[in-house]
Amino acid sequence: MNRTKKFSKIESKEKALAVADWLDAKQGANIVILDVAAMSSVTDMTMVVSARGVKHAKALADHVLAMAAENNIEFLRMEGHQTGEWILLDLNDVLVHVFIDELREFYNIEGMWAEAPRLNRAG
Repeated sequence: MNRTKKFSKIESKEKALAVADWLDAKQGANIVILDVAAMSSVTDMTMVVSARGVKHAKALADHVLAMAAENNIEFLRMEGHQTGEWILLDLNDVLVHVFIDELREFYNIEGMWAEAPRLNRAG
């Protein structure tokens, strides 16, 4: 019997880079990927992206979910979609924070993880 896995087995860094590309394709701004594996027991990668407004934030989150489903990437939960000012997407080993600009600065996720190495995107 040929059994297929429910979810793709993809390395955290590779997954984060793919998500960054999906966000970039929908005009997500100032995408930052932080490698927090050595500092967090919850996740390996934390990503932050800016949206132009609530509708754009919701569109970014919806696009990531659609692409995760299309690529068989595990999705655990989403928080904040109803208000859309700060949406958290939990892709198990990759956490994605979608912020409207004003709140991104206020919550300063990058500052919280200042010691974490940043993952550079090609191009």
